[in-house]
Amino acid sequence: MYRKKKLKIALFTFMVIAIAMFTTCARQEKTGKASELRFGFTTEPSTFDPLNPANTADGRSILFNVFEGLVKPDAEGKLLPCIAESWTTAQDGLVYNFNLRENVRFHDNTILNSADVKFSLDTAAANGFNGLSNIAEVSITGDRQVSVILKSPDPEFLPYMTVGIVKAGNTDREKNITGTGPYFIESYSIQQNIIMKKFSNYWQSGLPYLDKISIVLFANYDSLLVSLRSGGIDGSFITGAMAASLESGQFNIFNNNSAAVHLLALNNAAPPLNDIRVRRALNYGIDIKGIIDSAFFGAGAPSGSPIIPGLTEYYEDDLSYPYDPDTARSLLAQAGYNEGHKLSLEITVPSNFTMHVDTAQVIENQLSAIGADVKIKLVDWATWLSDVYFGRQYQATIISLDSPNVSPRSFLTRYLSTNGSNFINFSSADFDNAYNSALTENDHARRVRLYREAQRIIADNAASVYIQDILYFIALRAGAFGGVLNYPLYVIDFASIYGTD
Repeated sequence: MYRKKKLKIALFTFMVIAIAMFTTCARQEKTGKASELRFGFTTEPSTFDPLNPANTADGRSILFNVFEGLVKPDAEGKLLPCIAESWTTAQDGLVYNFNLRENVRFHDNTILNSADVKFSLDTAAANGFNGLSNIAEVSITGDRQVSVILKSPDPEFLPYMTVGIVKAGNTDREKNITGTGPYFIESYSIQQNIIMKKFSNYWQSGLPYLDKISIVLFANYDSLLVSLRSGGIDGSFITGAMAASLESGQFNIFNNNSAAVHLLALNNAAPPLNDIRVRRALNYGIDIKGIIDSAFFGAGAPSGSPIIPGLTEYYEDDLSYPYDPDTARSLLAQAGYNEGHKLSLEITVPSNFTMHVDTAQVIENQLSAIGADVKIKLVDWATWLSDVYFGRQYQATIISLDSPNVSPRSFLTRYLSTNGSNFINFSSADFDNAYNSALTENDHARRVRLYREAQRIIADNAASVYIQDILYFIALRAGAFGGVLNYPLYVIDFASIYGTD
């Protein structure tokens, strides 16, 4: 679940896409003295298996550098050839034929072939990856040719081909962490560090620039900030509050959209939030701009949609509830809450995310003004995953929901009444109909309208309180590093970063 920019998803119909390797990831050559980057994280991957859909956003951001798919997004969100150097799409939209790049090597120096792709896609589909349930068959048509046959036409299938490719037969992927990316994982010490080394036989000539990435793991942002200031690490993702507290001139600060929907998630099945009047009252009673100003030092823009603004073509930009405390109090009164019988709301927050804790504290103050009694419950990340995300034993929570794909589906699918990831327990036949219709709609303009309608249904039902696509920052030691890219996914591309001192 969680982070980046303006997206445009190309539709490929009966045409060959053949882009040369230098176009795929061409970057200006850089040299510098720094050969290692020490980068801080406050969470670690829940799995090193790219075919396990249960990984966290931080985990996926790290594995982005270790595993690669048939295609890969660039910093603008455009899908470019990666392991596949070209592909064709049948006219009926049911078959995607991929031509694999020659001499792509795994980290053990064996050469990737069609069997590896088939094994990976079959495994990811069996594990329930979004968008892959429509695959009827993955067929090997040559040593470097693979055909993906769909059950029904899907004009937005390509974004799902970013799933990481592993070696055929690798069933112990937690120990055998073998990909084709620019870095390989040399070692992992729980709650301490992850050491990644440059893969010298990486298929993209000249990349990566740095020889070593040391990911240093911290229990919280306070200890991370201490290490950043003292020189223990060279950089990290930081919040606006942290950026404002850093000494001027010691760090270069890079803007970095999270490409994640930051929200007060409401459990629609838990009293009193199973009453739409209460959910709407919370939406009217929360000042989104006030949250951004207070918790994010004014960095960011309100968004009332369950998808990120970066999905420009699909994004519905007028869904935010106006801040109206009087309407909020009126709705609570209609639902039976007053000064003698206050609304009681518990907000469960993962304590290792400072931005979520700060947001919860602002919301607590704002909702007290409409007569609500709010309690903040801080839990560790493992507890949040087990109790909130999987157990659904909560009333409300602050979280950011990201997408592993550059597609509106990955944001909206979690609201399907039948989806096991629908942890807010949202249920709407109108939404299900609009969303499912969009999946089978071949006319692009009509499909866009259906996705926009699905967003409006979620907003009309006040499914949750949608806040923003958080503007994060990356801090790097001043004058030491360059090449930071801002992706439309929550990832950090270590291969693009180079040393300058």
